[in-house]
Amino acid sequence: MSPDFLIMKPFNTLFLISFALFIIILIAVSLIMRKRSEKAKRILVAVVCILTFIGFFVYKYFLSIDREFDEITQKMGGFNWWGELPLHLCNINLILIPIAVLTMKKPLLSFCFYVAPLGALMALLMPANGFSGYSILLPRMIGFYGIHFIIVIMGLSIVTLGLYRPRFRDLPYTLLTIFLIALVVFGINMLFRTTGIHPKANYFYSVETEGNFLLEIFHKWIPVPFLYLLPSFLILAPYMVVITFGFWIADRIKQRKAKR
Repeated sequence: MSPDFLIMKPFNTLFLISFALFIIILIAVSLIMRKRSEKAKRILVAVVCILTFIGFFVYKYFLSIDREFDEITQKMGGFNWWGELPLHLCNINLILIPIAVLTMKKPLLSFCFYVAPLGALMALLMPANGFSGYSILLPRMIGFYGIHFIIVIMGLSIVTLGLYRPRFRDLPYTLLTIFLIALVVFGINMLFRTTGIHPKANYFYSVETEGNFLLEIFHKWIPVPFLYLLPSFLILAPYMVVITFGFWIADRIKQRKAKR
């Protein structure tokens, strides 16, 4: 039995301290890199994401030999490598963020800034079975929380390092990109299920809610696979507008001061 102070679950002391430490790291790195070249900033973000992506597979290996996790997830078929590919929203961002910062394509930068922190934060606040209420010293807990905390700060770093500035005109493209990616991933789920490659494939949680209380609510509204994800846009769109509005206000204030 692990001591209480080592138990990790949303909003407990260990969770809040860990989150605070990662935010402090983000602020510190942003200040240190403030006067460095854009190229150096882009390389830094890309390297951290690439190393985290490598760590993702190390984490999945430990998950594959975790008997307790296999028992916990028996309802979803237990551990299956076909169900642990980097096709969840957070993992996709680990792939897209390096591409975004190295190519400096605004649609990609926009997608990663808006979606990566929110998606990873949602996973942290509503962890899947087996990732809440256990010791942080377990490999699966270190992997899950470490990777998701890093994804949060990497998504935010795109702005804090000055690589992207949120704009209202980017929002429609970002929402469309999210929808299309979710649709493609749903198609992969259906392919894996119908061919028997992985009968319980559930990337993006677009087929089954797996106990996620928010998705459970959406599923009651629209009890149809994939379609029950659509109400999430009622959260995503206002979130994006509010964030962008904050930057718009800041830019207007800065412009007024520059004119004085």
